[in-house]
Amino acid sequence: MAHKAGFVNIIGNPNVGKSTLMNAFVGEKLSIITSKAQTTRHRILGIVNGEDFQVILSDTPGIIKPAYELQESMMDFVKSAFEDADVLVYMVEVGEKSLKDERFFNKITHSEIPVLLLLNKIDTSNQEQLEAQVELWKDQVPNAEIYPISALEGFNVENVFNRLVELLPESPAFYPKDQLTDKPERFFVNETIREKILLHYKKEIPYAVEVETEEFFEDEDIIRIRSVIMVERDTQKGIIIGHKGTAIKRVGTEARKDLEAFFGKQIHIELYVKVNKNWRSNQNQLRRFGYNQK
Repeated sequence: MAHKAGFVNIIGNPNVGKSTLMNAFVGEKLSIITSKAQTTRHRILGIVNGEDFQVILSDTPGIIKPAYELQESMMDFVKSAFEDADVLVYMVEVGEKSLKDERFFNKITHSEIPVLLLLNKIDTSNQEQLEAQVELWKDQVPNAEIYPISALEGFNVENVFNRLVELLPESPAFYPKDQLTDKPERFFVNETIREKILLHYKKEIPYAVEVETEEFFEDEDIIRIRSVIMVERDTQKGIIIGHKGTAIKRVGTEARKDLEAFFGKQIHIELYVKVNKNWRSNQNQLRRFGYNQK
């Protein structure tokens, strides 16, 4: 039997469930998932291997109109998703009527590669709403195959995955068959800590934060981690640490539990907070954190 392999890139507005879908496909928590918008900042590959296929899934940041340098860089990741896709997955949620950026929408409707439009969160709608939504999207994206799904409940996810495999070109594998992702361990440490900050802090704080893991030492039964939480202002540093260090302690405890499950080992984690003024608008800092690919 011929081997199939290719890139399946997932795009859509913020918060439509792209990361939930990718994690459902991969079976590992590779992309952080919270109810806040702009959770995914990078383009993260998740690799699903079978005997005769390799699906390389790409989760991208939600499409927004960029307001500062970091967001510009995030949208560059989305642009790159159009360039190497073998199949494009355009994800919308029930009740949505358009993509936030006309140019991207135009690229989808004029795509020469297969497009699957996934209508997510159908567990929140009734049959009548669903039928109306399917008709609306048929009209808007006539070149797409439409699948109603619930990424969270797992409804129709397997059918979509099987269809993706069918659409892939014949090709040898691009990555070793035991590889899950293209990102190093430190990336997942950073993302796990950032997820806890998104969950526990309000307003601008989560968006002003970047995490950098300075030390990652792995022994046979324990991993020792030292990570720095970067903020843009002194006031934010105080909020992250919290009264007598309680807030940062909670972040550390929750991150440790998730990372122990992810790596299957005991974790010792130390967190520090540093002020890195206006890093989101600084080209050099963005490059250092892996954003600006130019």
